Amino acid sequence: MKERLFGELAVIGMSGCENFVQCVDSYLKEWRKDDPDAPETYLIDADCPRFGSGEAKALIHQSMRGKDVYIVTDCFNYGVTYEMRGMRVPMSPDDHFQDLKRVIAAIEGKAHRVSVIMPMLYEGRQHNRSSRESLDCALALQELANMGVSNIITFDAHDARVQNAIPLIGFDNVRPTYQMLKALVKEFPDISLSHDQIMIISPDEGAMSRCMYYSSVMGVDIGMFYKRRNYAVIVNGKNPIEAHEYLGKDIREKDVVVVDDMISSGESILDVSMQLKAKGARRIFLFVSFGLFCNGLELFDRAYEDGIITKVFTTNLVYGPPELLARPWYCQVNMCKYVSYIIDTLNHDASISELLNPVQRIHALLERQSEKLGEAEQLPLISKE
Repeated sequence: MKERLFGELAVIGMSGCENFVQCVDSYLKEWRKDDPDAPETYLIDADCPRFGSGEAKALIHQSMRGKDVYIVTDCFNYGVTYEMRGMRVPMSPDDHFQDLKRVIAAIEGKAHRVSVIMPMLYEGRQHNRSSRESLDCALALQELANMGVSNIITFDAHDARVQNAIPLIGFDNVRPTYQMLKALVKEFPDISLSHDQIMIISPDEGAMSRCMYYSSVMGVDIGMFYKRRNYAVIVNGKNPIEAHEYLGKDIREKDVVVVDDMISSGESILDVSMQLKAKGARRIFLFVSFGLFCNGLELFDRAYEDGIITKVFTTNLVYGPPELLARPWYCQVNMCKYVSYIIDTLNHDASISELLNPVQRIHALLERQSEKLGEAEQLPLISKE
C-alpha cells in the first residue's frame, strides 16, 4: 500500500449511482481496514431535492474542506425520476449534468481536489462540428474545468480527442478490455482465444482503434465493416445507413467478437451480426461498453431466438433496467472494483498508467485459457508503452 495520501478521501454518488458507489466503498474499506484513521464509510451524504416546478438545488451534509473528492455520475440513468407539476418525469442527461454542476457548486471550492468520474461522457457523440451546430461535449468539459474540477475520468470515449477542449486539466480515457475478455472466459469456459479460432470485428470505421487494440494484444485477425450512408437525407438528426460492407478475412467456423462503444437502437450492430452469421461465423459475441437500448430489447430478443447473436456484454457503468438483466442473451460486466482501484491509486497521488494498460493481465488470461484448453499459443509481443 502506498503511504502518501493527497487528501482525505470522499466519494459522492449522484442520483442513480447509489448501488455502484456502495460497492466501490466496500472495496475501499476492505483495502484500508488496517488504517487506524479509516472512517466507517468514504461516502458523502449529498442530494439534489427539487421544487414542484422542476427546479433543484444541491445539499451536502458534511464539510468538504481539504478533502480529495470523487464524484461518480451516470448521465444516462433514465431510471431516476422526479416529480414536476404532479407528474413523474425521468431524468434526462441534461438534468443529470446540471445536478453534477450543482454538487460541485455546493462544495464551494473548499475541497483540496475535485475529480469527476463520468463513465459515459455527457454529449460525447456531439464531439466535433461538421456544419452550423453546437459543440456540446467541449462546452460541458470547459464548464467543469471552469468550476474547478482538476481531473475527469471517463470510459471508452466516443472520440477522446475532445479532451483538446480542456488541455490544462486531467482527462483519463479508460477502456474495459481486460474485464470484457475475463467475462467472456467466465461465461464460456470452452472458448478458444487462439488466432485460428476467433476474430475481432469492427462494426464501422469509428470503432477501429479499440478493435485494433484487442487484435494486437490477443494476436488475432481483425475485420471491419464500413457504413454506406445516404448523405442526401437526414433522419432523427443523422444520415441513414444504406448498407454495411465487410472487409477482412474469411470468418467461416470462427467465433467473432464485435466491439463498439455503445448500443443505441441496436439496428446497426445487429445488421452487422446478421451479415457475419450469413458469412459462416460460429458464435457472435458483442462487446459494448454502454448498453443504452434506446429502442427496447425486442430486436435483440429476436436476434437471439434466430441464433444470430450468442451473448451481449455491456458494463454496469450505465443504468441497466431489471428486464435487461434478466435476458438470457445478456451479461453485465462489473466495473466497480476497477473504479475502486482508480480512486484508491489517485487518492495516493500515484500514477494510474498500469491500470490503464492491461496488456500483462490480458496475456496472463490468454495463457491460462490456452493451458486449460491444451493449446500452445504464441502470444504477441506488445510494448509496455
